[in-house]
Amino acid sequence: MRIGVIGAGVMGRGIAQVSAMAGHEVVLFDINSEVLTAAELAVQKNLNKAIELGKLDIAGKEVTIANLTYSNAISDVKVDMVIEAIVERLDVKTKVLADLADINGPDTIYASNTSSIPLTQIAAAFVYPQRVVGIHYFNPAHIMKLVEVISAEQTDPDVVEQAKAYVASVNKTCIVAKDAPGFIVNRVARHFYVEGLKVLEEDVASHDVIDDLVRASGFKMGPFQLMDLIGVETNLSVTESMYELFNYDQKFRPNRIQQKKVQAGYYGRKSGKGFYTYNK
Repeated sequence: MRIGVIGAGVMGRGIAQVSAMAGHEVVLFDINSEVLTAAELAVQKNLNKAIELGKLDIAGKEVTIANLTYSNAISDVKVDMVIEAIVERLDVKTKVLADLADINGPDTIYASNTSSIPLTQIAAAFVYPQRVVGIHYFNPAHIMKLVEVISAEQTDPDVVEQAKAYVASVNKTCIVAKDAPGFIVNRVARHFYVEGLKVLEEDVASHDVIDDLVRASGFKMGPFQLMDLIGVETNLSVTESMYELFNYDQKFRPNRIQQKKVQAGYYGRKSGKGFYTYNK
């Protein structure tokens, strides 16, 4: 299958990598050439790390690299399946998908990696609503095993089956969810972040102590480490979206501490500073 991944940020490049490793021919598109260059370096680093851990051999790395091309020309995205992993804004997603529909037509599958925007809303604004489906990876995409497949109200059942088959092909565990705010994982996980921020806001404990306690309970990362990894601004955007979608239920209320981090440009690992400081 020829796959076009839209957006070469952390999520997009991870999706492109696992797709190429599985033998799919992949075009990773981004309008920003610098982001594409950073993505290529990150994929190389991930593949080298996989070799060090014995999870990949040299031949597998070469095949992956051969399957993956990088482009800032959207006309190159002539594919069987699109997976968009761009900013969580409906207007931006709608515009990009419309451009891709002009290039690809009604036979392509148009998948979104959205974390919080209703798939039914994305499909409603699209010329081929029955071809829209959610394929929601989790960060880091090249490591996390779970992928949610989400059916919009308009999605053709055959498109859901093809999305499930794609997820199986990249050796991920697939769960099918109906279109609801946050789907399954983000709805449940939102309170992992929100409650951690409340504990910090109430000065019960510092962010590093909260993370230590959570890790001691069996989690690989605490909420603040995970926010820094995902991107503090991305995490906040999802929280704001879910807060609105749940009619401003206070249990989803965005936290001022997180908002100040974003206002300061402290996005986490990607910016060198978030709740922690990193060497870029």
